[in-house]
Amino acid sequence: MDSLLAIKQRFGIIGNDMHLNRALEKAVRVAATDISVLVTGESGVGKENIPKIIHALSHRKHAKYIAVNCGAIPEGTIDSELFGHEKGSFTGATASRKGYFEVADGGTIFLDEVGELPLTTQVRLLRVLENGEFIKVGSSEIQKTNVRIVAATNLNMHQAINKGKFREDLYYRLSTIEINLPPLRERLSDIHLLFRKFASDFAQKYNMPGIRLTDEAVKILENYGFPGNIRQLKNIAEQISVVEENRIITPISLQQYLPSKGTNLPSVIENKKSSSDFSSEREIMYKVLFDMRNDINDLKKLTLELMQSGDAEKVQEENKNLIKKIYKENQVEVQEENQVEVVRINEKYSESDDYEFAETIDADESLSIQDKEIELIKKSLERNSGKRKLAAKELGISERTLYRKIKQYDL
Repeated sequence: MDSLLAIKQRFGIIGNDMHLNRALEKAVRVAATDISVLVTGESGVGKENIPKIIHALSHRKHAKYIAVNCGAIPEGTIDSELFGHEKGSFTGATASRKGYFEVADGGTIFLDEVGELPLTTQVRLLRVLENGEFIKVGSSEIQKTNVRIVAATNLNMHQAINKGKFREDLYYRLSTIEINLPPLRERLSDIHLLFRKFASDFAQKYNMPGIRLTDEAVKILENYGFPGNIRQLKNIAEQISVVEENRIITPISLQQYLPSKGTNLPSVIENKKSSSDFSSEREIMYKVLFDMRNDINDLKKLTLELMQSGDAEKVQEENKNLIKKIYKENQVEVQEENQVEVVRINEKYSESDDYEFAETIDADESLSIQDKEIELIKKSLERNSGKRKLAAKELGISERTLYRKIKQYDL
């Protein structure tokens, strides 16, 4: 078995952190078996190195090694990419195609971002893990494959399982051995080593003198959180190597390349509404309810004033349906017998006004509330020569409400 130092040199891994060394040791030990491995860790920690080590040290090293980014393949085509398809199985399938599991037979497949797989594809993958069988898209023939699967994800798999986004049985089949790579902020002693390596590589690549950090700049670099991990550190080293004329980097120069933590970097965003979204929706709902309440109050006021303004029988005849609509619950009792309808207001005005109306009418002759409302507004506008302010005052509603009604009914 190769030594840990030889493994690091072979695969360009830099660092002496104990958690990193433990992860590499597990990869070396499990390489000789065919056990499925799940590599976990934040984005940018270098998870792609583990499956390369496992494949290179396994008995499959002379067979194919295929890396698949599951998050980069559209949901509609991922089954075809992984398992292949038959000619004519879907639009555009002009010829049969082998999938990765057929091409990599005898070798290793690395499924990066496995947590992004659709649930239907997860079922197919589970079958491959359990008995090495798969079926091409559009085919009914079962095919066999002998593939070693190494998967990686930066998601919290237990949360994904609880949310129904990942199958629990598939998780346990993939994670027979789980290897976790630590984030860069937990490898403080490795940060400067990595920076020096990247700076040296870029100096050679761009044919320019190498950069060097002062002691104070090293402390600032080590105290930075690096939400983008090794990928972010490499990016910073490249920017400084290209942009800075002075090859001695001071804290002031360095801080220009260290963005606030969590900004301008990709992150996993949970699908939930913020409190501000709920607040905005609540305000809109309240406004609608207040407008509805004002409209009801305006109608009640109109009804009361009409009843107080003259012939009660005439008012009752013109507005019976409107009154019944407003006070239809415990304020109005409606009785129908032999096409006779008795409307009696018994709560709203019983104490103060002692109103009581009764009339026998044919139900077929009643008009809708909207028709009566339009008729009342027309009459009021005619009496007031089209002056909305006077008409609104007569009707007992606000001028704004009257204007809205005129626009609504195209009067």
